[in-house]
Amino acid sequence: MQMLRSHAFVAASLALVMGLAPAAAQTPDQQQPATPEEPRLPGEPALPDAPPMPPTPDEMPAIEEALSGLEIPSEELGREAQLEALFRQLGDAENPHWPIIQGQIWRVWRRSGSASMDLLLHRAQEAIEKKDYTTAFVHLDDLVRLAPEFAEGWNQRATAYFLTEDYGRSMRDIEAVLALEPRHFGALSGLGIILDRTGNDAGALRAFRRALELHPNLPGAQKGVDKLSEQVDGQEH
Repeated sequence: MQMLRSHAFVAASLALVMGLAPAAAQTPDQQQPATPEEPRLPGEPALPDAPPMPPTPDEMPAIEEALSGLEIPSEELGREAQLEALFRQLGDAENPHWPIIQGQIWRVWRRSGSASMDLLLHRAQEAIEKKDYTTAFVHLDDLVRLAPEFAEGWNQRATAYFLTEDYGRSMRDIEAVLALEPRHFGALSGLGIILDRTGNDAGALRAFRRALELHPNLPGAQKGVDKLSEQVDGQEH
């Protein structure tokens, strides 16, 4: 019941803050097709093709090795204290180690507290990398059912829906992610891309700007702001 209340709160918040009321009210079956991409002028920034993905299992050893030379908060501090310390570092636009800090945040997010749930996430991510979305959804559906408080399960399923162009269901799962992890820059970036593709320029701009507040170096987010700010801000004046 608490999870349902959280979803309702975030859905309402997104509707008010980001102008999502029409999209959020739609069921997946009512989802509107994406607006065809308009041709870009030479030099116009392009948005990324997909939201940022967490490190793969094969990439984690390199991240852990790089972490050894940085001041990374100990796991003994607890999850929230770790994230607070990491986000303070990530928020420094001049921090040259932001890719490592970003990877460590993903590392914290990926820990569910259950070895079996972590295994489901691992198998789902492997399936997504192979573009075996049928298998990925089997694992992810089980994951969000068995561990509804685990934000990264929802985020991975939102990503899989995004990659299969099921934007309605992807946005629904993004709402769940942001209810649990309001600072999830990956979910915010994905939301911005979806809103841009479906014609909600103002909402997309707000999503990208919020992502940049958390992660000033987030790949693709600045391109989203650059693309959308002039036309959206011009319309609002």
